[in-house]
Order: sequence, then C-alpha cells, then structure tokens
Amino acid sequence: MVSAIILKFLVIFLMSFLFGVERQVSKKPVGFGTFVFVSVGSCALGIAALEIAPTNPLPLLSAIVTGIGFLGAGALIKSTDKIYGFTSAASIWVFSIIGLLVGIGDYNTSLITYAIVWIVILTDKYLESMGSGTYNKKITIETKSIVDKTKILEIFGKRKVRMIYLSTNRDKKRTIVTYIVSLPRKEIKEISDKLIGKKWVHSFVIE
Repeated sequence: MVSAIILKFLVIFLMSFLFGVERQVSKKPVGFGTFVFVSVGSCALGIAALEIAPTNPLPLLSAIVTGIGFLGAGALIKSTDKIYGFTSAASIWVFSIIGLLVGIGDYNTSLITYAIVWIVILTDKYLESMGSGTYNKKITIETKSIVDKTKILEIFGKRKVRMIYLSTNRDKKRTIVTYIVSLPRKEIKEISDKLIGKKWVHSFVIE
C-alpha cells in the first residue's frame, strides 16, 4: 500500500516538474514550483478521497477541481492594455486533474492527458518560432525632438496600432509615446531596425 502511494507521488512529481521547468525557462508567469505543488496536492487529495469515501469519491474530487479553477484564475495577469496568462491558467487546472488521476490510480488517462498537454505546448512553441500568429507588443518610443505622430506611425506601416500613452515636453523638446502594435514575432526585429535607423529616436523599449 505504501509503495503504491510513493509510486503515485513519484510519477506526478516527475510529470509536473518537467513541465514546470519548461514553463519557467520560457519565462511564463507560472513556474515549476506551482505546477509541482498543485499536482502533488491534487494527487494527495485524490488518494485521501479514495480512503475517506472509497465507494463514492466523486463529490470530493469535483470539489478539488473547482477549487483549483480559482487558483488558475489567479495566473491571469492584467495590464492596462491586455490580459495574458490564459495558457498558464488552463495548465494549472489540467495538472490538477492529472494529479487527481494519478492519485486514484488511473495512469492510462493521466498519461494520455499529459501527452496532449505537451503536444499543445510544443506545437505552440513551433508556430511561435515560425512567426505564425499575431501578438500584441507594447512599444515605447522617446524622441530627441518633438516629432509629428504621423511620422512615428510610418514606422509601423499598415500594422494595427493603438496609442495608449503620449507625453510631450516642449522645454526639453522630447516626446514619449507608447503604442500597442499587433504583429508576428518575426517582425519585431524589423521594427527594431527601423527605430534604430531613425536619427530622431532617442530610445525605445519593446515589451
């Protein structure tokens, strides 16, 4: 009995640790510690649910999944211009389920779910590396002199642009402007090169 419990914890620890490390290396908002804690905790609760109510553990298990959903919502990060972290939030919820599956001894379903999660994450990383998809980037530009807005917008061409901040200092002859720009990741360097080539650009930050 004890050996079976140890095996369950070992399996879920390795699964969540490997995935969590990848998320942390990718600089995602949720690192490996969170995934390990959620998964191992769910596994422990799954084991406890079987011991407390071996004939009908579903009410306890469903309460665990619901509770973890609130933790996943905490992974969503809201800034003034966007909300991100949906993949991290969904991953936390899925890993709580994987932990429960391992806890109740359903290794086949847990491994299939785990494999699907990795397929989705690796496919997303591949598409990102290929420049597929559009991403919102916040670009802040500080000029050496007061520059007309249309002159700055020429840098972005026909890309979708939204200005969220503008500050002009006539004494210092400086303009600071922040835009949200929708573009594929592979075009970020192109925008950076254009900004570097403009003599009126003092500095810029792309986030």
